[in-house]
Amino acid sequence: MSALDIAAAVRSGERSAADVVDEYLARIDARDGELNAFNLVLAEEARAAAAAVDATVAAGDDPGPLAGVPVALKDNMCTRGVATTCSSKILEGWQPPYDATVVERLAAAGAVAVGKTNLDEFAMGSSTENSAFGPTRNPLDVDRVPGGSSGGSAAAVAAGLAAISLGSDTGGSIRQPAAFCGVVGMKPTYGAVSRYGLIAFGSSLDQIGPFSTSVADSAAVLEVIGGHDPLDSTSIDAPTFDLQAVLDRGVEGLRIGILRELSGGPDSVEGITSDVQDRAAAAAAALEAAGASVQEVSVPSATLGLSAYYLVAPAEASSNLSRFDGVRFGLRIDAPTTGEMMTATRTAGFGTEVKRRIMLGTYALSAGYYDAFYGKALKVRTLMLAEFATAYEQVDLLLTPTAPTTAFPLGERTADPMTMYVNDVCTIPSNLTGHPGISVPFGVGDDGMPVGVQLLGPALSEPTIYQAAAVLEEVAP
Repeated sequence: MSALDIAAAVRSGERSAADVVDEYLARIDARDGELNAFNLVLAEEARAAAAAVDATVAAGDDPGPLAGVPVALKDNMCTRGVATTCSSKILEGWQPPYDATVVERLAAAGAVAVGKTNLDEFAMGSSTENSAFGPTRNPLDVDRVPGGSSGGSAAAVAAGLAAISLGSDTGGSIRQPAAFCGVVGMKPTYGAVSRYGLIAFGSSLDQIGPFSTSVADSAAVLEVIGGHDPLDSTSIDAPTFDLQAVLDRGVEGLRIGILRELSGGPDSVEGITSDVQDRAAAAAAALEAAGASVQEVSVPSATLGLSAYYLVAPAEASSNLSRFDGVRFGLRIDAPTTGEMMTATRTAGFGTEVKRRIMLGTYALSAGYYDAFYGKALKVRTLMLAEFATAYEQVDLLLTPTAPTTAFPLGERTADPMTMYVNDVCTIPSNLTGHPGISVPFGVGDDGMPVGVQLLGPALSEPTIYQAAAVLEEVAP
């Protein structure tokens, strides 16, 4: 059953939330030992929440649009009194004293949290292999990665261990694992969903969004978690979206642009495989057959996105992660002096990839190199905003592959950071611009693994994106 089907059945009394939650907890017991999608399963808490939903229904009241729907939460979102680790040793034993806004909004809508999911440590990675708790495996082929950094959330939905899940997307960390696992993944406009309670990686890039098995479920979740939050200073002061109403409008008259620089070919970034290119081309043809006009559009600076991102994001990470010092919370390794204690704590607490990015970011921000590196990356970001704005004067949405390849084998790219970073080449531009993007499954590659195609739009174009995504879903092979 879809999340919307579950909610309808629970609200009508056809099914109890308790039975739904027990069913999903049984699935987690049966399969998660193999997948390692969850860092923590909240069985007792989930059963208590489900009982409260059932009591609300029995009293004749409406528990909310997601009544009884099992949801998994990426383990970088604060949950009151429940361990939140970011899959890092440095947050050992920390239990937040508050809930993230998105966690509160899901609970208010009747959803039931069944667990916290695995991720690349502090959301830094593209394969969910950089976790202190071991890698997550792709449920469609356990010898392959699920993508990252939100690989646990993607795998949980793909394996049926949760009806929906939340992830965070800093450079593609929702959309890329969604593509690898064959589910729908949405990164909203920056500021459209509150980041309050999300443990920061790159504060100007991070955005929370949903994973689901259908476009309709994704729309329903985004309606619940979106909207202004006074606790988040970057939150857009606007009501949440009305998305479910647009899903049956079709694409007649919409203008779709094939983004030349991210679709393969002579002017494109390197590494997009031919089978992925073919699926994206088929998606464009399907939209055209459904009534959209399709044309090629160029955004030259999109090819610079990867380089700019790996200066901006590590610089922000260097600043954000300085708070994890062994003094106030989390891991502490005792030493004779405060300085030695901090060094020992951070050395033991952070993994290799996190240390790599902290050092890169600190270097880029240092006095002698700021203008040469970080300053130039910000100029590229500004140029990219201008060029995408020009593109959106010509078309309503842009279409690209979500990831340059299908899911790759576990361990294949861990020894080469640059090869790993290229996995996000198609998704990073919309994080730098703050624009929304969705990944929709569209067939399989030559290896039989899912291929995702990505729809991008200007800020707050979520209704148009969902309108086109529903068509892609309907015609997908």
